[in-house]
Amino acid sequence: MGKHSKSKIEIKKDKKEKKQHNRKNNKKILSKIIIIFQIIFLGVIIFSIIEIYQWYKENKSNNEIAKQLSSFVTINNEKEENDKDKYSIDFKALKQQNSDTVAWIKVNNTKIEYPIVKADDNSYYLTHSFDKTYNSAGWIFADYKNKLDGTDKNIVIFGHNRRDGSMFGTLKNVLDESWYNNETNMEIIFATEDNNYKYRVFSIYQILKEDYYIQTEFEDTEFAKFIEEVKERSIKNFNEEVSDKDTILTLSTCANNNKYRIVLHAKKIE
Repeated sequence: MGKHSKSKIEIKKDKKEKKQHNRKNNKKILSKIIIIFQIIFLGVIIFSIIEIYQWYKENKSNNEIAKQLSSFVTINNEKEENDKDKYSIDFKALKQQNSDTVAWIKVNNTKIEYPIVKADDNSYYLTHSFDKTYNSAGWIFADYKNKLDGTDKNIVIFGHNRRDGSMFGTLKNVLDESWYNNETNMEIIFATEDNNYKYRVFSIYQILKEDYYIQTEFEDTEFAKFIEEVKERSIKNFNEEVSDKDTILTLSTCANNNKYRIVLHAKKIE
């Protein structure tokens, strides 16, 4: 046997030491991986807490604003039921709060009862509240293409589908059979500075995100075709006659993680 050759015992000992060394290295690597995952997990928790707090804070702010603005609405119970002045909105006071105010809307058996604003685009009020502070809850707003001067064929109103039910968070109620089979829910109040209007529901549905139903201007026979299309989409036949001589109101909000849109169409009846 050579001078530098190792015995079987020494070889086994070397292998054992090597295994132990590898185990220690593996444990160190595993410990580092665990620490990294713990840091990531902690970061996710902190981020989630911040997001939840921000969501709560923004919802609370909007709800407080809405509560304050409700003081600008009065209902005169002494007037007849179909008296247009029964539902009175102080638009002067609203415009002092926000000059972008153009209307007020109320949808029965939902939490939708808000002043409507309109900007120069359809993005500003997606992330700004009625007081124009940044707020991911946004506000209820009219399509910037609408004129709100009595010439619009289709007035389109947007709002976020908030989980706490604020903004258009309860517009999903209209898809429930108990809602659309309730006659008292069929009339929507839409008030402007000029007058109080009532709109009657003639179509409700859920559809993939698209631009078709938010069209505001029409040429020749386009509007008649548009009415037939949105009536055919409805989950219920309301047997409501709507012609190209009518003007309509469209409410829209997102659903199913922004993949779909919940849509309601109503025609002006007075």
